[in-house]
Amino acid sequence: MLSRSSFTSLVVGVFAVYVAHTCWVMYGIVCTRPCPALGPAKEERAGGAAGCIWPYLARRPKLQLSVYTTTRSNIGAENNIDLILNVEDFDIESRFERTVNVSVPKKTRNNGTLYAYIFLHHAGILPWHDGKQVHIVSPLTTYMVPKPEEVNLITGESTTQQIEAEKKQTNALDEPVSHWRSRLTLNVMVEDFVFDGSSLPADVHRYMKMVQLGKTVHYLPILFIDQLSNRVKDLMIINRSTTELPLTVSYDKISLGKLRFWIHMQDAVFSLQQFGFSEKDADEVKGIFVDTNLYFLALTFFVAAFHLLFDFLAFKNDISFWKKKKSMTGMSTKAVLWRCFSTVVIFLFLLDEQTSLLVLIPAGVGAVIELWKVKKALKMTVKWRSMRPTIQFGAYNESEKRTEEYDTQAMKYLSYLLYPLCIGGAAYSLLNVKYKSWYSWLINSFVNGVYAFGFLFMLPQLFVNYKMKSVAHLPWKAFTYKAFNTFIDDIFAFIITMPTSHRLACFRDDVVFLVYLYQRWLYPVDKSRVNEYGESYEEKPKRKLHKE
Repeated sequence: MLSRSSFTSLVVGVFAVYVAHTCWVMYGIVCTRPCPALGPAKEERAGGAAGCIWPYLARRPKLQLSVYTTTRSNIGAENNIDLILNVEDFDIESRFERTVNVSVPKKTRNNGTLYAYIFLHHAGILPWHDGKQVHIVSPLTTYMVPKPEEVNLITGESTTQQIEAEKKQTNALDEPVSHWRSRLTLNVMVEDFVFDGSSLPADVHRYMKMVQLGKTVHYLPILFIDQLSNRVKDLMIINRSTTELPLTVSYDKISLGKLRFWIHMQDAVFSLQQFGFSEKDADEVKGIFVDTNLYFLALTFFVAAFHLLFDFLAFKNDISFWKKKKSMTGMSTKAVLWRCFSTVVIFLFLLDEQTSLLVLIPAGVGAVIELWKVKKALKMTVKWRSMRPTIQFGAYNESEKRTEEYDTQAMKYLSYLLYPLCIGGAAYSLLNVKYKSWYSWLINSFVNGVYAFGFLFMLPQLFVNYKMKSVAHLPWKAFTYKAFNTFIDDIFAFIITMPTSHRLACFRDDVVFLVYLYQRWLYPVDKSRVNEYGESYEEKPKRKLHKE
């Protein structure tokens, strides 16, 4: 069996190998090895023996961009399609953004799909007659469950005074309905990069179309649709009365390195959706990539990796601490109960708000661990008698009873301030804020109390530490890892979409941990004091022999 130190070293070693491997893979994506070419003319004289694939854009052809819409996923001619955008004399180096109105067919209004066909072809030639055209298809609609309507629970007033009967009927059903993607972002890879035909990157290969010109092979312009730019906030619900919707078409050039990176990121988001992530969950991941530049994105990756490592080490040490704990001397039982209650409430709140799984899953795991801690703190045992569970509580010793007295004294003072604030806040929100249901109001009231005044429930532990003049009973290893994660959470608070109250709570934890650090300095650990496992390592001082 591995010891704890060797197991931790193994985990850290695996983590270091993972980070190094990821950096190597990312370097291979961003920095593609070119073909050691002689030039297209010399290679043609050599009969194309070098096996290089040349860029067709190096010939500087006159191009035209055409965007069509249709309800069919495959088209063979210009029948039953609508031209919504035509850019003549298209310049691949110049970015642009245009908004057009798109007619919505009846099939699409009846929960159907509408596709956009984007063609890049020679100027003055229809795409159907151009043998060197490239095109790509993208759905302009997606399916999502509409957000429930919020109402004032006292007056019954909704956010919209007049609601169409169709929309009201649709929203009453928890079924996905068709939503309009109001943005279409296009990119063309503009680098005159020469690929090695023997080691063509698989990610780019599926976007490439090759043509034979003489004895050399050329690849036509690589057209790419940035699906990461399709955000949930840009979606518009399609009603049966909708006949026309706006579409913003934007174009920008892209480098080969960023193109390959973006392809991998889109594939990763698609894989998440295949594993059960909803459109909203995937949108949170998209926001990390789209709303930040590449340098900050690289920093985010390393921060997220270390957050994962510290999360694992904190959970491991916390579980190990409570698994061995036999005495609650010096530990605030009220603080453990409150931490459990607040963690469960926060988890239910995040679940009610349909928060990203990136935030929801760790919160759920933390709630389960806190419930287990309560069982240990109250010394609960469950015994089955005649198929009926019986819960028994263990007895406290004298030192534990003294700790409980300090704990009760601290909670008594806190209750004078805390309860009126929580009740007043819940009443104010009931009168002035709109909610989806009474359950939503109840959960929001609890969680607002947790976020706004929850740090007050951490004070009993500080009070117990002050009375006992010791912090030796606290799980400092787990505290250290959680402290690192607290400061990392401060960074993620600006990156991942989450409720504002949850974001502010990240900064509140910083202050609490600084107070704990001050007590750590104020009350140095002493071997004569009881440690975190309820044990004392006090040794009798040895008398020194003095020569007379």
